[in-house]
Amino acid sequence: MRRDNQSSVSQFLLLGLPIQPEQQGTYYALFLGMYLTTVLGNLLIILLIRLDSRLHTPMYFFLSHLALTDISFSSVTAPKMLMNMLTHTQSISYAGCISQVYFFLLFGDLDSFLLTSMAYDRYVAICHPLHYTRMMRQSLCFLLVLVSWVLSVASALLHTLLLARLSFCGDNTLHHFFCDLSTLLKLSSSDTTINQLVILTVGVVVITLPFICILVSYIYIGASVLRRPSIKGLCKALSTCGSHLSVVSLYYGAIIGLYFFPSSNTTNDKDVIVSVLYTLVTPMLNPFIYSLRNRDMKGALRNILRRGTI
Repeated sequence: MRRDNQSSVSQFLLLGLPIQPEQQGTYYALFLGMYLTTVLGNLLIILLIRLDSRLHTPMYFFLSHLALTDISFSSVTAPKMLMNMLTHTQSISYAGCISQVYFFLLFGDLDSFLLTSMAYDRYVAICHPLHYTRMMRQSLCFLLVLVSWVLSVASALLHTLLLARLSFCGDNTLHHFFCDLSTLLKLSSSDTTINQLVILTVGVVVITLPFICILVSYIYIGASVLRRPSIKGLCKALSTCGSHLSVVSLYYGAIIGLYFFPSSNTTNDKDVIVSVLYTLVTPMLNPFIYSLRNRDMKGALRNILRRGTI
């Protein structure tokens, strides 16, 4: 059962969602439908952006990366949860759990940085429209995405390496449907002071600072619109920023509820329920938000369907 001289467990038990056994089938079908909607909806966004030349702009460049990240983010947790519900098993290997933590943090952080890049793009488009092409050149867009990946990989790797050095000699039961970092730290028999300190420090870089940047961007956008009050200007701002603001609200609202107001014990179901919103609901809603609130996306979809009909 020993992984090495630091850990005495080879697997963890995931208790899953707080639902009754007789309701497993219903919830399995619900979550399977949500996951398939997430994958197919975000793939549709990527396809539309790829095929429609009018969507070859910085905003949709970031959106295509966000869609790919959302697919990956949901795929870290949903397949394992669905498999456990289908087979009525609860185990996950030690290596599988550590890997899940790494990729969950990687794509979660990447979401945050991409949303920040999109907020900056909207700020430039509305506050500096005459200089938009020069300021949002292709090289800068590639650089923003590259930096987002580098910072996300570094953050996830740091947390994972610190987690791997901990010992788990006692209880190996996780009151969750995936290997959540904070839940694992509560189970560890080692001193987690360094881990907690790194979570606070790195969290400022990958969550708090991007959130502040987004807020500042929209403060400038709001001030710019109010300086030139007009129905046309307001409609333009709402059409270009409404979708992004909706996604930001869902993403950071779930994070604030989950990590800034955590449960005081390991058996509280609130964290598990909020995690479902964070890992499954938000990525699933993104395609609907961007397709229903965005005229360019709806136009691209009509063009693709018209070509297919012809």
